[in-house]
Amino acid sequence: MSATNELAVKETGADRRQDERRDRPWQVVVWNDPVTLMSYVVFVFRRLFGFDLPTATKLMLQVHNEGKAVVATEPRERAEVAVAQLHAHGLQATLARD
Repeated sequence: MSATNELAVKETGADRRQDERRDRPWQVVVWNDPVTLMSYVVFVFRRLFGFDLPTATKLMLQVHNEGKAVVATEPRERAEVAVAQLHAHGLQATLARD
């Protein structure tokens, strides 16, 4: 194998690893706060993510009891939109790597 071919193979492997890192999903994490009503959090989860009442309630209780909950796992761009929407509704949210 020539040096040129070896370099091409190494670049391809590095490119593949970078693509895998880029394609990994991101988690949308909602954080507890002492002000927001639990019923409002359920409402926002249902409206933004389309959860049914039991799922939205379960996630809200996880936020309340554990301090945070992962409410979605999405590609980065969609996760960023979800975080922005949660902020627009007055909830504290961040992104985290899956």
